[in-house]
Amino acid sequence: MDFEKGTGKRKSSLSPFIAFLAVVQMSTVPLASAAETIRVVVSQQVESVTLTSSQGIILRNGDGWTEPANVRSVTISASTIGSGLLVDGRRLRTNLIEVRGRNGEVILNGVTLPGRLIVKRENDRLLVINELDLEEYVKGVVPAEMNPGWHPEALKVQAIAARTYALYQIRLGTNKEFDVLSSTKDQVYRGRNGITSAVIRAVDQTRHQILAFDDNPIFAAYHSTAAGPTEDASYVWAMDFPYLKGVECPFDMESPHYQWRTDVALPHLERRLREEGYPIGVIASIDPASYSKSGRVAQIRILHSDGELYLRGEDLRRVIGYTTLASTQFDLEMIGLRIQFTGRGAGHGVGLCQWGAKVLAERGYGAETILRYYYPGTEIRDLRSLPRL
Repeated sequence: MDFEKGTGKRKSSLSPFIAFLAVVQMSTVPLASAAETIRVVVSQQVESVTLTSSQGIILRNGDGWTEPANVRSVTISASTIGSGLLVDGRRLRTNLIEVRGRNGEVILNGVTLPGRLIVKRENDRLLVINELDLEEYVKGVVPAEMNPGWHPEALKVQAIAARTYALYQIRLGTNKEFDVLSSTKDQVYRGRNGITSAVIRAVDQTRHQILAFDDNPIFAAYHSTAAGPTEDASYVWAMDFPYLKGVECPFDMESPHYQWRTDVALPHLERRLREEGYPIGVIASIDPASYSKSGRVAQIRILHSDGELYLRGEDLRRVIGYTTLASTQFDLEMIGLRIQFTGRGAGHGVGLCQWGAKVLAERGYGAETILRYYYPGTEIRDLRSLPRL
């Protein structure tokens, strides 16, 4: 999800949070064990991949697992002649192959991945899926989505949110060939890279704990910096969840993304809009057309030589780039052939504010309290206690 790492401390008002504490009741959740697996896309639309393992590679196709002698690296590509895959130049008739390391991990593009990899040919390109234990996956998400040097309770917050988001996606349907992407389109996942002892403790201490609403894992959206109230999900994704309503968040002013400014060239915006399929001429003006309840730009009006275009604020972020346009909480001004954006916050603004969680954890609040503040009406549950689909 939208996030960039950072550090820093400051004091901030806790009055909205104190009001929440006056009515919340804490609960104790037993730690448990469960066997959940998740399928994560770690590479797609590539011509070939090279996979390595220090203790040797094990391959499996329709005939079962094979262990090539003294092979610690294999290169797999789509056959250029007909169907099938090429493994180190040798053609196989299958369009799918599984890869494991004898030591339980495989390295792809410098990222160490536990579990197994499924390499599948699709449209003359390769799709690579990492299938692994859910808890191992969470360990790979936490340091990629949050600074692992932050307070232990903040890391626990991130672990529970990441696990919940993953379980929500797993339960969306069994007909999908994968559950999540390893990018900000879902959650950033970097395998075993960056895992610290603090991360392992946070994941182990919250083992199998998730946030639930009406006996279901919630859509646990989170973002870096709210810079004001968090956002209702209905403004961003047209999803009306009672636990994804805006709450006050005066806790994240120490974030380096609290205020920002960026310039975008008009020709660049025109080109990107056309690439995304929007019919547009030469832009004459661009202005906010409406705002959400939290003050973010809900809709943009673009007047151009061929007419006018109305665009959702989040769609403008997607077109320009999420890292360039950090949030929809901005003012803008056209200066010549450039648009100057002056804004606040980072991310979509829905659900958990990570910088807010950092400050609250430093002030002594526990992970469950923080999570139930940002996701009103939810409760911490052992995932095994939820009804099976």
